[in-house]
Amino acid sequence: MVVQEFLLVLVPWTPPAEWVSALISTIPNIRVEIHEISRNATELPAEISAETWKDVTVLFTWRTFPTKELAPNLQYVQLLSAGCNHVTGLPLFEDPHVAFCTANGVHPPQMTEWVFMTFLAFQHHLPEYLDNQKAGKWIDPVSDEDTEDAVGLRVGVMGYGNIGRQCARVAKALGMDVYAYTMRERATAESRKADSFSEPGLGDEDGEFPSKWFWGKEQLHEFLSSDLDLLVITLPLTKETKGIISAEQFALLSKKKTYVSNVARGAVINTDDLIAALDAGQIRGAALDVTDPEPLPEGHKLWGYKNVIVTPHCSGNSTHYNKRAFKILTTNLQRRLHQKQLINQVNKTLGY
Repeated sequence: MVVQEFLLVLVPWTPPAEWVSALISTIPNIRVEIHEISRNATELPAEISAETWKDVTVLFTWRTFPTKELAPNLQYVQLLSAGCNHVTGLPLFEDPHVAFCTANGVHPPQMTEWVFMTFLAFQHHLPEYLDNQKAGKWIDPVSDEDTEDAVGLRVGVMGYGNIGRQCARVAKALGMDVYAYTMRERATAESRKADSFSEPGLGDEDGEFPSKWFWGKEQLHEFLSSDLDLLVITLPLTKETKGIISAEQFALLSKKKTYVSNVARGAVINTDDLIAALDAGQIRGAALDVTDPEPLPEGHKLWGYKNVIVTPHCSGNSTHYNKRAFKILTTNLQRRLHQKQLINQVNKTLGY
């Protein structure tokens, strides 16, 4: 039997045997080889021979990549991450004959929970109460009106992909108004529809939740000036988005003292300007799952703010992560079988 597809899996765990069996039963003539590697590995496993690499057509990986010369028949790389900024510039990524697809769609439930967990914790003074609990002190609030609940507040979702769409769904359930911002124009109803993997019943498939849309650099300041109570940043990190929230943008957010939540990449925000905005009281606070630099060094000033929540790039953690990633890979292998367009395929010109 001629092997038409050779999938090489390089991930920090061993895929379930039932998934492998189901894959083999649904994809004709597929060969699957699995190598469990360290979470932080960047070197290719030495036990994979050059002869093996020559036959690989599909690679499922996170940070370890062959050269095109080593894997001349490689056609599709499935990333374990939703972002692809770590592969831009690699010769393999630049090869027009190799498709790269992200794991976009595995993160929306848990990252949305993180966004609203941290925002509501801030609004309801939870960090202060936890400090009092640790000190064994019952301290009554000064007023019954010390908490602003979410009803009627406005959230600006900066990057309306799968994570942003799930944030919009939850925001609407809380009674919030939603504004959407995208880097590319989304002027028509058709252009506002989702175009990547999503679990059924989640997100905003038709782009119906936002009451207003903004796009492009020319509408960024209008978006940031639109009385946002919460700004959720989910943009990919590209040349266009690096430092997109800096001193000028914080000045605009000061109008409403917007709370800033970043689950994108740390470098989307200029860290020095963020610190200046916090010192000046331009924003009411921030929740940061990503920072620049990252990891955030011991003693860094961002650790010391009472109105800032910092977590170690863990908002995407979930017991369902791997299962969803396998769904994307399986879907794309089936699409390759039927010569259909892959889902979550990276536009290499745009970088996401």
